[in-house]
Amino acid sequence: MSSEQDHLKETDTEARFEFKKEQNAAVKSDKGLTEEVIRMISEDKDEPDWMLERRLRALKQYQNMPMPTDWPGQPDLTELDIEEIVPYIRPDVDKREGVDDWTELPDEIKDTFDKLGIPEAEKNALSGVGAQYESEVVYQNMQEQWEEKGVIFMNMDKAVQEHPELVKEHFMTTCVPPSDNKFAALHGAVWSGGSFVYVPEDVTVEMPVQAYFRMNSEGMGQFEHTLIIAEEGSEVHYIEGCSAPKYGTHNLHSGGVEVFVGEDAHVQYSTVQNWSKNTFNLNTKRAICEENGTMEWVSGSMGSKATMLYPCTILKGRGATDTHITIAFAGEGQDIDTGAKVYHNAPETSSTIESKSISKDGGRTNYRGLVHIADGAENSSTAVECDALMFDNESTSDTMPYMEIEESKVDVAHEATVGKIGDEDIFYLQSRGLDDDDAKKMIVAGFIEPITEELPIEYAVELNRLIELEMEGSLG
Repeated sequence: MSSEQDHLKETDTEARFEFKKEQNAAVKSDKGLTEEVIRMISEDKDEPDWMLERRLRALKQYQNMPMPTDWPGQPDLTELDIEEIVPYIRPDVDKREGVDDWTELPDEIKDTFDKLGIPEAEKNALSGVGAQYESEVVYQNMQEQWEEKGVIFMNMDKAVQEHPELVKEHFMTTCVPPSDNKFAALHGAVWSGGSFVYVPEDVTVEMPVQAYFRMNSEGMGQFEHTLIIAEEGSEVHYIEGCSAPKYGTHNLHSGGVEVFVGEDAHVQYSTVQNWSKNTFNLNTKRAICEENGTMEWVSGSMGSKATMLYPCTILKGRGATDTHITIAFAGEGQDIDTGAKVYHNAPETSSTIESKSISKDGGRTNYRGLVHIADGAENSSTAVECDALMFDNESTSDTMPYMEIEESKVDVAHEATVGKIGDEDIFYLQSRGLDDDDAKKMIVAGFIEPITEELPIEYAVELNRLIELEMEGSLG
């Protein structure tokens, strides 16, 4: 690693995320969402007819569904004009399926991921890495020891071609159908890139696999799809990172995530999203858990103009378990609306939701959650804890929990706290030699520790540094 990259990695997080590259596209679609655009995307990918048919069905559903504008306290989406978004940009690279050697990428793309520290992380702490630039994955690699055990980690476009039966069965069928919401339908029509992860029965992937998604171009949309299938008794940790530089026009990120957790399997899905303040971040993420399966969501959301993100788990089998741990940060002009949804559809299932939010300079954070315990899901339990920290009187934080309990033999708990950084806390730390800024950073670091301790050390350090920069007003 060069001394310049060392400097970027260790000291200048702002420079690592805020740089821009000149757009160099091989193919670029028209703006907006039309049948012609959908057909062009599918043709450029040389997709089978069945995938084109699914895209066109999703387009019709999108066109017939209203924008979500009537939710209480939801972020303002009036500035988002889908007809001004470019949904597909294929970068100019030699290999459509992505290379497995960083040196084979064009200099401007390789330099982007060098600055973000992705190749170095792969060497030190990961079993596989995928990197998406604009609308397509440009790099994909998996360590041989996991391939030999039957683990598949490839980009979704390649999976459509090489594993059509698995994709046909799982892609936007039972987990996230396009009919779920308008942005799921949008995603189903224009999705591009993303990750396909398949872990065979009783295989434990001991090191995380990571995908990184970078939007570089102005006014574009990124619509990657992640499909994870963990068979019975398997275990995998998938990490996702996202970023984009700031422009004067709006960008849109509307990804889709589907996770299938088999009997006695364990999946952890961790994400640190650092979109720029011109980005609308509107995702649909869902997992289905079979008997005694375990699903963990760990996520940090910041940087976007508006975020609406509510990972959902359906506890389908007896004894299935779900955990949501989230952190949201909103500064000036930002509305970060995040939360979780859990459906207890079987007996003896359990869920834990822990939400942390920070707001400053008039920013707004909101926890929006749903816990549903179905009739017959006896001896199930859920615990929801929402903690909000505000820096000033202009900032706001709301909590909107919703619980539907249809079974009497259950254990349900909810707790919410909202507070400001106290003068006495600052004074105490200053009496120990810290200045005002360092005192606030220490308080925030302690506040979010339950989240950072669930992340690999590289991501925990990154999340802390990003929040420090947000507190200083340096990003976006």
